[in-house]
Amino acid sequence: MHRIKAVFFDLDDTLWPIVPVIERAEVVMFDWLTQHAPGVADRFTIDSLRERRRVLLQENPQFHLDLRLLRHAGLTEAFLHVDEDVAKVDRAMAIFSEARNAVTLFDDVLPMLDGLRGRVMFGSISNGVADLEVIGLAHYFQASVAACNVGIAKPAPEIFHAACDALNILPCEAVHVGDDPVLDVEGAQKAGLQAVWMNRYALRPVRELPDNIQPDVVCTSFHELDEWLRKRII
Repeated sequence: MHRIKAVFFDLDDTLWPIVPVIERAEVVMFDWLTQHAPGVADRFTIDSLRERRRVLLQENPQFHLDLRLLRHAGLTEAFLHVDEDVAKVDRAMAIFSEARNAVTLFDDVLPMLDGLRGRVMFGSISNGVADLEVIGLAHYFQASVAACNVGIAKPAPEIFHAACDALNILPCEAVHVGDDPVLDVEGAQKAGLQAVWMNRYALRPVRELPDNIQPDVVCTSFHELDEWLRKRII
């Protein structure tokens, strides 16, 4: 077995819970719309805007590569529908992005990153649009690869290979940690990496592990992950 030289992390629901973040960000943005684009707020709701994005995503799967573009497209459509000034869409997106990056890390994240820092390289591989610089975590990571930047989304092997190339390592020298069995576990393994299923919600499952997917290890916390990694990076 190859020694692990790098650990790649998914972000949303791996380093922080994402649902409360998105819900709050949508409320903050809608409050802004109520004040600055009342025609949109009067005609649409958070739920109806969300449903329209779902339809747009079905119509154009390329939006999976950049969820910011999806949200921008949905807002632009809503603004045009009620003759609001579309120049305000960018400001609405900025309001949303600021709130979207106001995440609260799981309590075990920083202790693990601090404890293994310098002993193994860290990277991130995400289909989302979180900004690690704004969040304050960028200094932990030697590489950050996002679908919106490379034009490839998980579970495609190319995005995992791009992350490995950024650190000048082989896929067999890396492990990827994530909460999604298909995107993170199966995707990483098919790309030649080891894969950890981070099942933080084991007591109240939000995802089931398909029978055909077998992670290299299942962890319910970064404390368990830390213990597993320390045996493989020395």
